[in-house]
Amino acid sequence: MFGFDPVYFLFVGPAILFSLWASFYVKHTFSKYSAIPARSGMSGAEAAARLLECAGVSGVRIERADGFLSDHYNPMNRTLNLSAEVYDHCSLSAIGVACHEAGHAIQHARRYGPLGLRSSLVPLCSIGSPLSWIIITLGFVMHGNRTLILIGAALFSVTVLFALVTLPVEWNASARARLLMVKAGIVSPTEAEDSWCVLRAAFMTYVAAAASAVLTLLYYLLRAGVLGGRRNE
Repeated sequence: MFGFDPVYFLFVGPAILFSLWASFYVKHTFSKYSAIPARSGMSGAEAAARLLECAGVSGVRIERADGFLSDHYNPMNRTLNLSAEVYDHCSLSAIGVACHEAGHAIQHARRYGPLGLRSSLVPLCSIGSPLSWIIITLGFVMHGNRTLILIGAALFSVTVLFALVTLPVEWNASARARLLMVKAGIVSPTEAEDSWCVLRAAFMTYVAAAASAVLTLLYYLLRAGVLGGRRNE
C-alpha cells in the first residue's frame, strides 16, 4: 500500500487542481484591483485603523509584515500584520485585505465563537498534523496496519476541523469589513463591491484547503477499511 496509489489522486486530485486554480485566481484578482486607487486615498494601514475606530475597537497595533499577501491578525498580542503591498498602498485590493484583517480584530473584540475555537485548535494542529503523517506512513509501511492508520486519521481530523472552522471565520470577517468600509467612509458602495471581489477570491483558497483536508481524511478512512467495507489488517 505504500508508494504510488492512484486511488489517492482520484480522491485528492480534484482538490489539488482546485487549490491551484484558487491560488491563481486570488493573485489575478488582487493584481487587477491593485491598479485601481481608492477615492479616499487611504492606505491599507489607514483604512484598517479607520475601520477599527468605527467599530469602537482599540488597543490593536497595526504593523508591516514581510512576504507577499502574508496579512494576518494575531489574537495573542492583538497585532494586525499587513504585507507591504497592503500596508502602504491605497488600492481597492489593499483596502479590502486590510479591512478583512481588521474584521478579525473586531471578531476577537466581540468574542466571536468560531474564532476562539480556531485559535484553540492551532496548538493541536501544530502537533497532530505532522504526527498524523508519521503514524499513517508507518501504518502503510506495515502492510496497511488498520489500527495505526485509524490513529493517524484521528489526529489528522483535528486539521480537518480547523480547515472547516476557518470557513465561517473568514467569511464573517469579510462580511463585517464590507459593511463597515462604507459606513466608515473608507470606500464608496461601488468601491466596496470591487474590494469584495478580492475577498471572495481569497475565500476560495480556504474552501480549497478545506476540500483537500476532507478528501484526504476520507482517503485514509478508505484505506483503513472504514469506508467501502474493506478491512486492512
